[in-house]
Amino acid sequence: MFLPANKQFEFWKLRRKGFANIEIAKANSISRQAVSRALLRMDERITETLLEMAKANQIEAESINSRYGILFGYSIPFKVNAVIFVSEKHGIQVWYEHEGDCDNCERYKRCMELLWDFADEMKIKLEKAANPTRLADELFERLRRLCHADRKN
Repeated sequence: MFLPANKQFEFWKLRRKGFANIEIAKANSISRQAVSRALLRMDERITETLLEMAKANQIEAESINSRYGILFGYSIPFKVNAVIFVSEKHGIQVWYEHEGDCDNCERYKRCMELLWDFADEMKIKLEKAANPTRLADELFERLRRLCHADRKN
């Protein structure tokens, strides 16, 4: 059974939220094997996309977790850590570790929204912080630990 890309992505989002393959299969009246094949294809696509984004942004990949849609790496031109991630609401995003003047930045509101939305998608509870840089540090450190724990399983 071939499933369209949008359906495969829906399954991927459900798995990322913690649903088991059997639950996804039952909810969609298809076999568990069809869900597994669709998720394998999505994992390949997610990995390819993350690596293409890394290449385009001159980021050296250190680790990738296709299950969560996250690549941790190092920006060669900026000489800082970077994270590329897939957000349901915001698409593919690149975040560079940096110390900014967030209070005077025109992107302050967008950064805060992006970080809070992605934390919600990943079911990560963050400390209330008014500084996007601090919020990002907490979020991506928690995600790094989550992805590291996922590799062990």
